[in-house]
Amino acid sequence: MSDAPEVNPAPAKTHEPHPLDALTGGAFSAATSGERASRIRDWLATQPSPEQLQEVFKELSGRDKGAARAVRERLDEIRRAKGQEAIAAEWAEKAQALLAAPKLNIADALAWQRDAAKAGAPLSREPLSLLKVQLADRVKVIEDLQHRVQVQREAAVLLAQRIEVLSTKPWRDAQAALELLRADVGRWQEQAQELTGDASWASVEARFPPLLDASRTQLLVVWEAFQPAVAQAVAAAEDTAAPLPPVPVWADELRAARGLSTAASEAAAASAAAGKPARVAKPKVAPEVIEKAHQLVRDALATLEKETAEGHGKASAGAAAALRAVLKVHGKHIDNALEQQVHTALVAAGELEGWQRWSADQVREELVAKAEALLNRPEGQALGGRKMQETLRSLREQWKQADQGGAPNHALWKKFDEACNAAHKVVEAWLDKIRAEAAEHKAQRLALIEEVKAWAQEHAASGDWKAINRALYQFGDRWREGGHVGEKIFAELQPLWKQAIALAAAPLEAAQKESLARRHAMIEEATALGAAPSLRIDAVKALQQRWQAEAQTVPLDRKHEQKLWDAFRKPIDEAFNRKSADRERAVTELSARDRVVLDASKALEAANATGDAQQIRAAMQALEAALRGQAQAAEAVATANKDAQSQAEARSVAAPAAAEGGAEAVEGGDAAAAAPATPAAPKPAARPVVAVRGDDRPGMKKDAPAAPGRGARPGDRRDGRPGDRDGARGPRTDGRMGDRGDRGGRFGDRPAFEDRGPRLGDTAFRAQREAMEHAQLALKKLAAQAHGEALTQLLTAWEKRDAALVPGAQELGAGVTASVRSAWTQALSAAPKGDASEAMLRLEMAAEAPTPAEHIAARRMLQLQLLTRRNDPAPAQTWGQDVARVLAGPSDAASARRLQNVLKTLLRK
Repeated sequence: MSDAPEVNPAPAKTHEPHPLDALTGGAFSAATSGERASRIRDWLATQPSPEQLQEVFKELSGRDKGAARAVRERLDEIRRAKGQEAIAAEWAEKAQALLAAPKLNIADALAWQRDAAKAGAPLSREPLSLLKVQLADRVKVIEDLQHRVQVQREAAVLLAQRIEVLSTKPWRDAQAALELLRADVGRWQEQAQELTGDASWASVEARFPPLLDASRTQLLVVWEAFQPAVAQAVAAAEDTAAPLPPVPVWADELRAARGLSTAASEAAAASAAAGKPARVAKPKVAPEVIEKAHQLVRDALATLEKETAEGHGKASAGAAAALRAVLKVHGKHIDNALEQQVHTALVAAGELEGWQRWSADQVREELVAKAEALLNRPEGQALGGRKMQETLRSLREQWKQADQGGAPNHALWKKFDEACNAAHKVVEAWLDKIRAEAAEHKAQRLALIEEVKAWAQEHAASGDWKAINRALYQFGDRWREGGHVGEKIFAELQPLWKQAIALAAAPLEAAQKESLARRHAMIEEATALGAAPSLRIDAVKALQQRWQAEAQTVPLDRKHEQKLWDAFRKPIDEAFNRKSADRERAVTELSARDRVVLDASKALEAANATGDAQQIRAAMQALEAALRGQAQAAEAVATANKDAQSQAEARSVAAPAAAEGGAEAVEGGDAAAAAPATPAAPKPAARPVVAVRGDDRPGMKKDAPAAPGRGARPGDRRDGRPGDRDGARGPRTDGRMGDRGDRGGRFGDRPAFEDRGPRLGDTAFRAQREAMEHAQLALKKLAAQAHGEALTQLLTAWEKRDAALVPGAQELGAGVTASVRSAWTQALSAAPKGDASEAMLRLEMAAEAPTPAEHIAARRMLQLQLLTRRNDPAPAQTWGQDVARVLAGPSDAASARRLQNVLKTLLRK
């Protein structure tokens, strides 16, 4: 041994760890893909940063794509979350803007939720979920305000009706109800003030505030006229010298209490009010004048009552006006009863003329306040030009109506007119803007007309009709979107536009006219082709191609083109329909053979409905027998054809012999007379087809050994000898290789394919096919039901440890032999013992069934152990013994469920 050191010793192989092993918990140094994926999942549970995820995915995707899939999914999830956050922030900002606005439009709030859902915003997560609830609450508050406005409007109408009804009753009833009415009117005003003072009142739709204002005005007019009238009635009752109230019913009641007639009371009251002595009564009016006045008033009153009862609003207003006109002329000649009826009818018709006449100045003051408020509105609520114009017109119309109910008030009119003129400046500015826009739009339209004229000259010789049609449509759209102009200007521009567009469309219209002539000619050709006895498919295709080429070249109006296409297609479709009908009629004519198959199919369908497996199988055999009857009929036809061929061959063989016999008779003198007649060839009997090997040509021996064919060893001849390739082909009789003409088919007398007889009709074929499919499904369903019952009985037997409940081998299926069933019964007969967890895992592996999560690790370990046991049988081969080991153990719900899952699959194999 030498003490000298070794020279250049071999370096030991060392595996350096991957730089990312420490980060991922050893995922890159794992031996198997499953272990690598497990470590990656454990690492992902620690919530790594996106940068670490990206780095690991970049390194791992080239090594193990399966393990890198989890990293990629986490990266995709992070990207989606970022996108969701951006979308959520955008829509949250929009929602906050809506909530912060002083006026919220309900349609905008509803559109926010709809558009956010379309954009994919996460409405179920914060902050969008909270904003969605806030918007919904805000919309609910606004809708509640609008509903309360309608309720207040109805309440105002009812209060006004109560006051009007009290005006037709005794004044003491009105005095008794005065305090209650005062409380109700005050409460109505408080509620109306609450509505207008609500923070969301600015978001109410524009049509509701005017409704509330109109209801307040009407109620206050009636109420402020009713209170002085009641006070005047009370004073007149206490002092006979006090003037009577303006309510006719109350005035008549007080006159009756004073003991005065109507005319005398009026004169005394007027004299007392003026401080003058009473005048002498007027002379009496003629009876015929009074009668005529009563008759005219009654007619007008009857008309008003009729229209009011039928609910005719406009007609009742006209009838009330007619009644008032009659009263102006003849009202002084009617009595108190008729006058009371007239006032009652006017109140029922909604006439408030009397109240408006007494309080016309209050209505005028309301109109002045509204006119002055038009200029004092906040900037965000300022009216536009058109809205301001409509509002001023409405206010002036209301002032005219107020003037009709009482004497004019020039001071209020001056204030009202000044306020309206100041507000009209907004309308004037708006009108100036409209005029400027109209001038601009007019210039644009004139420029468009000149552009169309230039375009028409440029494309006059163009043949691209589609492009021309498209350009004309674009010009029309630009004209319609050219902006608003006045009616006078539009009337001036419209003829110029029509002239220019007609000039531009003239070449296209000429081409369309020629195309219509060609299409009508093709329609006539299609009619002629459709009326022909035999439909020429090639001519139809060529005609359709010509039509398509014409349609693609020259465009027409869509509706007109569709009508022409329908007219062109109709005769061809009718011809094809006739052809299809003839074909279907020929198909539907059932032959006797089809009827047999159809009856057997119906019998099989009836058996399918019973659910009896024996009946279904018997019906299937009957249907198969009916189908085989077709082959038997075809075999009879083939036998007859073969007999005819045999007779022809016999005649061809006998002819030369007869000719030779005739020649010998001529040479021998009288030998022709003595020669016996050649007997006719007997009809050969039909021979059954026997599958034999060898040469089965006519004249060859059947028992000769078969020559080796092409399936012999390479280099061997067909006769087994080297050489003479044609020796196995039979004798050469006429210079050809054998007599191929005597063969019955491609390979001797054997047919090329099975002859199943004439084809079935479509109806019979479909019926038998559907019946067979339904029968197979029914048998499969019955087998599944039986399988499920047997499996339930087996699990019950395991639970009760009763071997007598185990189903028979036939019920369990072909996969369970008698020995396997015996092992199962022995396992159930004994007491529970042993641990069957490994047997259960083997069963799940054999059935390829999923294993519960808590047993997955055990299953993987067992799979690794089985890989080392190369000579042991696989679980799919020993599942019967594994079931016996499971049945020998104790039964519980989880094990029964796992056993049921695997036996569903294994018992069917």
